[in-house]
Order: sequence, then C-alpha cells, then structure tokens
Amino acid sequence: MGIYSLSFKNLKRRKLRSALTMLGIVIGVATLVLLIGAGTGMQSYTKDQMESMAGDITIYNSSGGEYASGQYYLDSATVSKIKNMSQIYNVKEETSFSSDINKTTIYVAGVSDWNQVKVNGTQGVVIDQTLVDKFGYKIGSKITIKDQKFTVTGTTKQKTMMGIVFLDIDKALPLNDNKVSSVSASARGDPETVKKEVESQVSGVTAMTQSDFTKQIDDMMNGIMLFIGAIASIGLIVGVISIVNIMLVNVTERTREIGVLKAIGFTNREVLGSILMEAGLLGFIGAMVGLILAAILLQLGIILFGAQLGMEDVSLAYMLPAWLVLAVVGGATLLSVLAGLYPAWRASRLNVVEALRYD
Repeated sequence: MGIYSLSFKNLKRRKLRSALTMLGIVIGVATLVLLIGAGTGMQSYTKDQMESMAGDITIYNSSGGEYASGQYYLDSATVSKIKNMSQIYNVKEETSFSSDINKTTIYVAGVSDWNQVKVNGTQGVVIDQTLVDKFGYKIGSKITIKDQKFTVTGTTKQKTMMGIVFLDIDKALPLNDNKVSSVSASARGDPETVKKEVESQVSGVTAMTQSDFTKQIDDMMNGIMLFIGAIASIGLIVGVISIVNIMLVNVTERTREIGVLKAIGFTNREVLGSILMEAGLLGFIGAMVGLILAAILLQLGIILFGAQLGMEDVSLAYMLPAWLVLAVVGGATLLSVLAGLYPAWRASRLNVVEALRYD
C-alpha cells in the first residue's frame, strides 16, 4: 500500500470526523472568497466602466464647493477657453444639480454619452428605480423639474439614496442656468501631457485622466480589501488550527497502526509523507468546497442585486479571477500541510517496539 492510497483510506475511514474538520476550512475559504471576490469584482467592473467612458480627460473646477455656492461649476469664460484649446477635441459639457420632486430632493444629471446609462425604454428623460418605487412613476409619466414638465422616456434598475433623473445635456443645462460641472474631451497626444497643459493654460481647473480615475479606485479599494481580507482570514486560520488538533488525535489513535507500518517496511519519510498528505487533502477538499459555495452565493448576489447596483453586466469572471482562486486553494492547502507538520513529525519518530505495544 502506497502513501497516497493510505492517506485517502484514512480520510474515508473517519468520514464524519474528516467532514467536520473540513467544515472549518470550507467556512473560512467561503467567507474569504465572498468578501474579497465581491470587492475585486466591483473594483474590476468599475475600472472597466471608467476605461469605456468617452473622453481621455475630464476637467473640473479646482476650488470645489457646493452646488448652491456656484463654486462647484466652471464659468462660461473657462468653458470657452477649454473648447478653444488645440490639444483637445470632441469636447462635451456635463452638468449636475439637485432639485425637488413632490417635496423630495432628487439629483439631476445631464448626460452627453448615454452609453454609460443602462436604459429600459428610450433615452432622453430617464429615472432610476428609487423614483419608480417611491412615486410609482413609469414610462409615459409626467414629472416636473424646476417648473418644467417632462415625460419619462425610460427607467434604470439602479437604486440610489436620493433618486436620479438622467436628462439629455441640452435639456439639463438650461434648467441649471447653463452652469457646467465638468468638461470631458479627447486628447491629441498623450493624455498626461495634455492634462498638464490644460492645468497650466487654464487657471482654476483640475484635469483628470482615465488613469487618475482608476488609480483612485485602486487606492480606495486596496485599503478596504486589505482590511476585509485580514478579517476573513481569521476564519481560515481557525479551520487550520482544527486540522492541527484532529491530526494529533489521529496520530495518537493510530499509534499501533503506525508501528505495524514501520515494522513491515515503511520508512520515517513515508510515514511523514502520509500524514502530511492527509492534512493537505483536508485543506484542498475543504478549499474546493468553500470555493464552489462562494461562487454559488456570488452568482446569486449578481442575480438578486446586480441590477440595483447598476452592475447587471458583471460576471463571475470579475469576482473570481484566476489569481484569487489559485491563491485561496493553494494557500489553504499549504496552511493545512504546515498544520499537519508537527503531528506528522511525531508519527514518523515513533519507536516501532513502543508503538506496537501501545494499547
């Protein structure tokens, strides 16, 4: 009998004990993959959406400020200067502001690129699911924004805190006294170079490239991912500790059996390898079951909540990249092998005569 078949036999011989030991690994891996997978999926999907946005650079008022103060917006002279720059083309104005519908504050966004909005119906005047649920609006309903009536042409499944109305930019700008919140444009040449030229030639503005946006997302998400990864890893470590405990119990119970194996010719290295393989199998099988469980739960999350978060196009490929699968399965297996190292060393060092006399 080889060490491989011996390891499998020992797992099958104590099915309930093996299953309960693997349960800790299953829960730890599932939790880890769920949290990191969800964060990774949102990060990857958002970055892809950013990269598909129209325009290489986006220009804002550098002073910031609130809507009401007017400092948030770019003045007309600044917008004209930006439009006349030779380094950029395909310039598109954007505007956003708050308003009231039925005494409820909402957010109005002027849209120049409808590819960024998932519309059920037609483009033009589109409301999100929050307003559909709250007021019972639907396609064809009349809404009033700043004393002007509009007919709803479409809806989105996205949900927000305030409720959003997406309007064609040519309808939204007059409602906001033609105040521009940002300008997007394509760059002639390297976007980073053009960004510096815009900021040096036009006072009071800040320009951001697509790389800047993705870096912001990475910086924000990396810290969050590190935190949730550390928390979720605790569950996996608890599962690994249970392997140490159960392997010590197994070695003690099988002392006489180990003595017989060594008496018939098994070397210390083969006994050591058998116990380590048994521990590794516990970790590997537990990790695979945990991974499958996490994948099922993530897919259910996409189906149930993807549309509400505006991420209905996200897939498991975003949430379960190859590096995460390999890291989790490989890490759980390696930790399990390390957890079985001391019990395996004890088993390999057993004296044959004393082991055979063990009762």
